[in-house]
Amino acid sequence: MDTGKLVKAYIRLRDASDDLYQKYKAESGEIKRKMEIIESALLDQAKEHGLDSMKTPYGTAFRRVLTRYNVANWGAFKEFLKEQGDEGYDLVEARIHQTNFKEFLENNPDIAPPVNADSRYTIVVRRGNKS
Repeated sequence: MDTGKLVKAYIRLRDASDDLYQKYKAESGEIKRKMEIIESALLDQAKEHGLDSMKTPYGTAFRRVLTRYNVANWGAFKEFLKEQGDEGYDLVEARIHQTNFKEFLENNPDIAPPVNADSRYTIVVRRGNKS
């Protein structure tokens, strides 16, 4: 098949996908905003009546505490983790910083860390001036 036709078709499909995604984001955002208003009203009712759950013929609403943690001072947090010893590893998620690790490997070609690498070719399509 002609390469130009393939690229043109790819760009057309990508544009259609982008349009669909933008429509989804707009409609989903409005739905989420309405759900937040209802959640707020349900939280107010639960607080007013001292309830942790409210059963209705349509479903049950539960009130729960959701706590999220974040780090304000990474230097201090790293020191805290060191103080915890091996147990400190259980306090963080196991994830490699892709850019930093790639740079580390490029700067240290003689080191073979115990990690897996998955490399594959991909295609990037850029719009031409005539599109």
